[in-house]
Amino acid sequence: MNEYDSSRILDLTKKINFMQTKNVQEAQCYILNTCHIREKATEKVYHEIGRLKKEFRKKIKPIVIIAGCVAQAEGDILLKKEKYIDAVIGPQSYHQINDVILKIKKKTALKNITEFDVIDKFDTLNSLKNSNNKISTFLTIQEGCDKFCKFCVVPYTRGAEFSRSVKEILEEANQLVENGAQEITLLGQNVNAYSYENKRLSDLIFNISMIKNLKRIRYTTSHPKDFTQDLIDAHKNCEKLMPLVHLPVQSGSNKILQAMNRNHTIEDYRKIVDKLLDIKSSIKFSSDFIIGYPGETNKDFYETIKLMNDVKFINSYSFMFNARPGTPANDLVKIDSSIAKKRLIHFQIIAEKTKKNFRENLINNHAAVLFENKMKNGNKYFGRDELFNSVIVESNENLVGKVKNVKIFNGNQNTLFGEIVLNQTNYAA
Repeated sequence: MNEYDSSRILDLTKKINFMQTKNVQEAQCYILNTCHIREKATEKVYHEIGRLKKEFRKKIKPIVIIAGCVAQAEGDILLKKEKYIDAVIGPQSYHQINDVILKIKKKTALKNITEFDVIDKFDTLNSLKNSNNKISTFLTIQEGCDKFCKFCVVPYTRGAEFSRSVKEILEEANQLVENGAQEITLLGQNVNAYSYENKRLSDLIFNISMIKNLKRIRYTTSHPKDFTQDLIDAHKNCEKLMPLVHLPVQSGSNKILQAMNRNHTIEDYRKIVDKLLDIKSSIKFSSDFIIGYPGETNKDFYETIKLMNDVKFINSYSFMFNARPGTPANDLVKIDSSIAKKRLIHFQIIAEKTKKNFRENLINNHAAVLFENKMKNGNKYFGRDELFNSVIVESNENLVGKVKNVKIFNGNQNTLFGEIVLNQTNYAA
């Protein structure tokens, strides 16, 4: 979502004659868009500002703005501690960024702009064409979260759940496809909570799938509580919807899930997995895990390992619990960090082995790959298969924007390597 927001900030600033530079030393305005969901986010801001100071030690200082969730959560602290920062602007206020820049130039700016004004934000963005022209791109359809998981900062930095209208989403999706997009990932902090005038995520998927030149649709990130039957059916009935489901579970223990205020059980989660596999056996899963949550015992931890072994997640994002300031979990008694670290290492070894076994089964098999760009070295092209695996091939043909049948001949933990199958019939989607 920060990538989407950053792209929209660029669209906004073009209206006041700013354009992006790849050379930091040329910058007259420096905007750092931040995320607050993991620890050390604030420290990264100070580190980046320190690097910027060195770049401009003998130059005219650029306007410096901190945007995003760190700005929302710790804006006053940032401004007090680091005088090099001119303003902080929250993720629901960045539509005001042009006014902020112009006022900083006139020395009349408000320094902290962090009110929740999501309706005005999207009203502003709707009047501005999305200029992103990537083959695979993002589209925000929903923001905020009402779940209040005890470890999560999202309700405090992004606010309550808000869904954009079907009309404005379809208009932006059509813009993106006109720009060249062939794959769109629908975004939301809780994307399957999307609800607008009795329309849900499944309705939106089907509407977007009608766009002629769009080949693929994905969505992220979901909450098990909102994974309804209509969304499951969409995976059966919509050919453009890709078969990888990212469904964060966080823990395999019901006790820990309850302590987290996740409002679902492992049994609920497994039912969703089973229903999806029943309607389409090719569906695979990825997930998020928090290891070492306060109160986690060895029994709880091994229940998480059991879930990993049973579902066989082809990708997993696992982190040792870190308390986020302002969340209820921040005040809980932490388990010993050395124990948590050992558990995380143990879990990640199993997760990597699961991923490795899956990827080994892809060798000598075929995959439909949508190619996104040509790489800098030689005639190599980068793309992704339907399960979002990175694939690289060599070709004398320009593959950008094409879906090709690729035979995989090798791979590592991050990338698959293949060759185009000659005399093939190209994939339509």
